[in-house]
Amino acid sequence: MRQKYVVGNWKLNGSLAGNEALLRAILGEVTPQPARNLAVCVPAPYLAQVRAILAGTPVGWGGQDVSRFEKGAYTGDVSAAMLAEFGCRFSIVGHSERRTLFGDTDAVVAEKFAVARKAGLTPIFCVGETLEERERGVTEAVLARQLDAVLAVQGAAALDGALVAYEPVWAIGTGRTATAGQAQEAHAFLRGRVAGKDAGVAAALPILYGGSVKAANAAELFAMPDVDGGLIGGASLVAEDFLAIWRAAVAAR
Repeated sequence: MRQKYVVGNWKLNGSLAGNEALLRAILGEVTPQPARNLAVCVPAPYLAQVRAILAGTPVGWGGQDVSRFEKGAYTGDVSAAMLAEFGCRFSIVGHSERRTLFGDTDAVVAEKFAVARKAGLTPIFCVGETLEERERGVTEAVLARQLDAVLAVQGAAALDGALVAYEPVWAIGTGRTATAGQAQEAHAFLRGRVAGKDAGVAAALPILYGGSVKAANAAELFAMPDVDGGLIGGASLVAEDFLAIWRAAVAAR
């Protein structure tokens, strides 16, 4: 049986005092066994603080993006090796905000995926459609294109040990959420697409849902057979909410 993952994405939020309070509240409840797949992906300036608080605990941490370059004259980028040196287990790649606001193409996302794997990180590879694409009925075509950008370069074996996150762009930070059925449909399509290349990798591949997961809808989402947890945005900034989502994931195992 696939494990459930709950990963918080703090996005452009945080402060030294607020981070410590949030993480201490989370650590106050979780225990080593059920928390092994609980993590937070934080802004790069806070990696040292987060490592200091979470090292030796069951809660992991990671970066929100990674440079496609290993080193060089790329001002502002953060390399996979740098993330690894700070003890990161994860790195998000291809988040919709990086794609739409910062111009990350499918090819760039595939490069970032590759460097993350090379550095020993677990990529959280994000895919998802816009509202306009969903309304045009091309959701599966969009997901196939985004997924195939990695499969074509890396092969299905590269997804062994990685995570995929389905994040419908129209349900991120909008208050709208895909129904459990809509999420399941997209996740099943993604798993089937990978199965066409390697059935074993597909069966073991955790696919997270990343579109406005909240305490109120987590249990229903996580009950779906192909939804293996969540990539959590705003709710990950509130300890109570994040822990409620985690409890739902534990109960769904």
